[in-house]
Amino acid sequence: MNARQHRSSASLLSAVFALLIVYATLYPFEGWRDQGVSPLAFFNGPWPKYWSRFDVVANGVGYIPLGFLLALAIMRTRLLPHPALMASLAASALSLTLEMLQTYLPGRVPQLSDWLLNSGGALIGALLAQGLERMGAIDTWSRFRERWFVRDAHWPLVLLLLWPAALLFPPAAPLALGQVRQRLHDAALEWVEGTPLAPYVDEPSAYVMPLSNLNELLCVVLGFMIPCLLAYSVTLGWPRRLALLLFGVCIALGASSLSAALSFSPEHGLAWLSPPAKAGLLVGVVGAALAVILPRRLCLGLLVIALVWQLSLINAAPETPYYAQTLQSWEQGRFIRFHGLAQWLGWVWPFAALGAALVALTRKQ
Repeated sequence: MNARQHRSSASLLSAVFALLIVYATLYPFEGWRDQGVSPLAFFNGPWPKYWSRFDVVANGVGYIPLGFLLALAIMRTRLLPHPALMASLAASALSLTLEMLQTYLPGRVPQLSDWLLNSGGALIGALLAQGLERMGAIDTWSRFRERWFVRDAHWPLVLLLLWPAALLFPPAAPLALGQVRQRLHDAALEWVEGTPLAPYVDEPSAYVMPLSNLNELLCVVLGFMIPCLLAYSVTLGWPRRLALLLFGVCIALGASSLSAALSFSPEHGLAWLSPPAKAGLLVGVVGAALAVILPRRLCLGLLVIALVWQLSLINAAPETPYYAQTLQSWEQGRFIRFHGLAQWLGWVWPFAALGAALVALTRKQ
């Protein structure tokens, strides 16, 4: 049973990371058309005249985790020989497919250098996983996981690993993910435009009110306690929960500050810490500390309540001018390559956590 659970975590993580790479590579998925160019024409194309450090790092380093996770998943399943080679070939095939698909996107330029960097990064990650396996580090992690977490921890652990990345796309209120009302309205309006259903798509601004200081404080409190309760639902023993709480404080501060620094400039990295945000974070830490002794199922019940409460608060609020300015800097600035990826993580994360909590509550203990 334990081996199967570990396989599930590695396989699930590799699948999620592959989907994120697909989204980041093909975003914004608009303007598809046949441009009269062979999908393999980039093999004969010229090398880039200018190499930016950002492109080299993004294309090379971006595939290292995928190669690592694929190799680890193959090692755990033992279905294929030569895990590092198989993982490298699979990641390279994914990269090649995406480069070919970019031929049909006018806003994208497929390049042989990108494919080679992607493949090289995947190979490095796969060799790293194989090296750690031979050194016994993977078995050490397996034993650590058995001591710290319950057997059914794979989904929550994946969500907890994705939480810092979800925070990188700046939310309307600190730590408050899942504000989708305006975006869902825009998508629905686009789908029914020109049809008899168009008049029935109400303008969401007619039903929203600005967040008061108290509601902003509550959003921060809930935004911090939600990942803590999710972690508590799969963690064994209150001392381990307390350690994860301290780690969660560092992640919340670090990811939110990094998001502000990327959106504006490093000197504004702490601009998100408004008085309500400071008070909310403090109350959230105290609340999470008090919850370390609660039973798992009670943590799951509180997690569902916290998620529904926060989603109702944040989706009943308009997008603030600060939020709109930040969106503009991401959508039009140098982060356009990661805009869709980070935005979708911020949208989907709380709903995925809600689904995981509901499934765990229905499972027999």
